[in-house]
Amino acid sequence: MQAVWARGPLGVEELLAEVGAAQGWGEATLRTLIHRLIKKGALKSERQGGRTTYGALLSREDYLTTESRGLLDRLFGGQLTPLVAHLSRGQALSPQDVARLKRLVAELDTDEED
Repeated sequence: MQAVWARGPLGVEELLAEVGAAQGWGEATLRTLIHRLIKKGALKSERQGGRTTYGALLSREDYLTTESRGLLDRLFGGQLTPLVAHLSRGQALSPQDVARLKRLVAELDTDEED
């Protein structure tokens, strides 16, 4: 998806060169991923000049929202606090991370009051 968001619609050859090589994927693996993303409604396929290209149907923001909501629902019962607690136990939060989280909570509190 990153490659398609960055460069627009791409063919399998371009995706294989850009993404497959970096991930160590072969063409069959890449085609499987493409078809899964089409089924999820994230990618579309179009015939252009005798070849098929794949373009994004979802913005990066919409895709991240959908995927993160799915992860949160599957692993943490839809609750954000256990996710943050789990992540902070697995990796120490820097003072900057803690400050950002505090600002986020303060912003959320302000938004709820409005």
